[in-house]
Amino acid sequence: MQKYLNQILCGDCIEIMRKIPDASIDAIFADSPYNLQLGEKTLYRPEDQTAARAVRDNWDAFESNEQYDEFTRNWMRECKRILKPDGAMWVIGSYHNIFRVGSILQDMGFWILNDIVWVKTNPMPNFRGTRFTNAHETLIWAIKNPKAKYTFNYEAMKALNEGVQMRSTWEIPLCTGGERLKGEDGHKLHPTQKPEALLYRVIMASTKVGDVILDPFFGTGTTGAVAKKLGRSFIGIEKDETYVAGARARLEAVKQAGGEELEYTVKKKQARIPFGTVVEQGLLKPGTVLYDAGRKHQVMVRSDGTVTNEVVQGSIHQLGALSQNAAACNGWTYWYFEDNDKNLVSIDALRDKIRQHTEMMS
Repeated sequence: MQKYLNQILCGDCIEIMRKIPDASIDAIFADSPYNLQLGEKTLYRPEDQTAARAVRDNWDAFESNEQYDEFTRNWMRECKRILKPDGAMWVIGSYHNIFRVGSILQDMGFWILNDIVWVKTNPMPNFRGTRFTNAHETLIWAIKNPKAKYTFNYEAMKALNEGVQMRSTWEIPLCTGGERLKGEDGHKLHPTQKPEALLYRVIMASTKVGDVILDPFFGTGTTGAVAKKLGRSFIGIEKDETYVAGARARLEAVKQAGGEELEYTVKKKQARIPFGTVVEQGLLKPGTVLYDAGRKHQVMVRSDGTVTNEVVQGSIHQLGALSQNAAACNGWTYWYFEDNDKNLVSIDALRDKIRQHTEMMS
């Protein structure tokens, strides 16, 4: 296995994957051919009548949908074999192929966790003006079975999104400018090169430092470049020697990351503390009055750890929700008690105090 790490293997992906040991890969990102079916007709930009460069390469040519499906089943079968039991499988496509790929993925027993909509902030226009501008592609994130203990770096993704839970719509521009690899003719080296920002999210979300990521359709090496920057290992498979040469040159210029800069937020699962524990440990006495932050509502603590507003009684969460006429409430952050100076203090501080004491004793 070691001989494959951080290498670009030139050849047919199915034949090469057959040489890779079972259950040895942590994650797979598959940007397989899209089966675009554009035919031979040239599309022209309406503003200047210049020809648009469509995908006409042999690697995207299939005689029929049946042939494309068989090809998909063959490479996906190998991916499933070499993927670890808790590994992640990512596939990406457009409306031309993603429904076929997704159906085959499910037929082969993969369990879909999310579909991600990559919203292109700078999409190519619809030159004929006969359809909506195609401004997105779809990624499917899947695992080998629904009980797999897969990696999801939730807190890291939340931090990337300025502290807000990341959604399944990702607004990322197409690969342009200096990031886009060019051939000797000055044109795009690869027609469907993916932006590094897209792979950054995929790899950050579903892998750990040191994991091995396989890309069976490596192209110009975006997966490898981002993996290297994030301290992961990669295996790239690509049958086009021109793309392989471009990817190797690109990867040689990437600095291997390591050390403190690779650390990211991991939220430790904290012990559940019932509100009654605060009462029984004497941190709040029965009869203590709790207030909301604006002192508009108040409840009294009872000896059994429930609270009452003299009309109804229940948990701190139930009465917090009732006070706001809301469906739910986190009572720990809603209710406050008065300290000796009559200042309001969140009851959550008492829960933290119990947790810290528990950790010190363990």
